[in-house]
Amino acid sequence: MKNKVNLFDKIISPVVTEKSTNLSEFNKIVFKVPNKSNKKNLKKSIEKIFKVNVMKINIINKKSRTKLTRGKKVKISGFKKAIITLKKGQNIDLTTGI
Repeated sequence: MKNKVNLFDKIISPVVTEKSTNLSEFNKIVFKVPNKSNKKNLKKSIEKIFKVNVMKINIINKKSRTKLTRGKKVKISGFKKAIITLKKGQNIDLTTGI
């Protein structure tokens, strides 16, 4: 019996920032993804979940860093994010939720 992985395990959350909102004009959407995910699996799961055609995926690995907050050093954990380029004319509405 094969171990089935849920499609929603490939996406942690959408990244909603000013920069990612500006990318939506170019049919690009940014998601926070698990550290072990890769482009092939991500493409398959996004196409099945949202019923869109994925043209390209760029993955960015944000490293963990330390930050000075109120005079104390605080560690901010790193994460992996994926910028997904969709076919022209298609979009994903993030306001409705999954």
